[in-house]
Amino acid sequence: MATTAIDRTRRMLSLVTYLRERPGARVDEVARAFGITEDELISDLNVLPMCGTSFRGGDLLDIDTDGEHIWWYNADATGPGTGQPLRLAADEATALLVAARAVATLPGLRDGDRDALVRATAKLEAAAGESAGASSRVSVTFESEGGVFADVDRAITERRRLRIRYYSPGRDELTDREIDPIRLFAVGHTYVEAWCRRSEARRTFRLDRVAGIELLDTPADPPPIEPRDLSEGLVQPAPTDPEVVIEVGPGGRWVAEYYPHDAAEELPDGGLRVTLRTPDPATLRRLALRLGRDGRIVSPPALADSARAAARAALDQYEEVP
Repeated sequence: MATTAIDRTRRMLSLVTYLRERPGARVDEVARAFGITEDELISDLNVLPMCGTSFRGGDLLDIDTDGEHIWWYNADATGPGTGQPLRLAADEATALLVAARAVATLPGLRDGDRDALVRATAKLEAAAGESAGASSRVSVTFESEGGVFADVDRAITERRRLRIRYYSPGRDELTDREIDPIRLFAVGHTYVEAWCRRSEARRTFRLDRVAGIELLDTPADPPPIEPRDLSEGLVQPAPTDPEVVIEVGPGGRWVAEYYPHDAAEELPDGGLRVTLRTPDPATLRRLALRLGRDGRIVSPPALADSARAAARAALDQYEEVP
């Protein structure tokens, strides 16, 4: 099951308490206690040293591991009851309060988490005093995706079919589909894994690309399939998928970090020649447009021509604006 950002944050907060009470804890024992793999634990440990009561070096958590044991070198200095009380500037208090109120309205948030967040917000308002006033004049909502989330969550709970209008950026088209939702998960964005009646296959839909949604009375009846294994990420190309070669300049090196690839060769100008596979090469046209002068599709030639045509069409649209 994929771990959401909320689940991971909750786990890392618990991890701080756990490690404080167990100096030199073994990596394998901690991973087993939290029900995660050792690689997932190491990933959490790489994040914790960037956390603390401030961004001053002495206030960050000095946690390290040799791969076998975990050491916290400044646990006493950063423990509860030590150091100076945390003081928030007016802009910091405003940002925290606005964010907290927005998160508290998210559908799908567990009741216990919502109640805890509301209590924490009230304490923060009291501590901030006059600084909290500005936050009451600012609000943030997640109305579009939040409404879709609520309908999908209800459909899963009540085992009902959904009718959605979905935007596919790779083909730049809207399609109407009936889906039997299986589960919600988050990997950067929020998705629903479902059995699509239009294609008679398992499909994954990003919630912020759902342009319309209707909860049907028809019972959902997906075939008995195992949820996708997302341990290696959302995009998992198959060896038989078409190969695409992209060359990027120094400003486009991030492509090799965000896209699974077979090879990334260094170029003389500091760029990369990236070879990757995708079941739908047309989806990479958007990547080419996003890269602009920082990248180009080398092969297949038809896809390269298509990307250049899309770029010209986009430029023509700008020229037509009075």
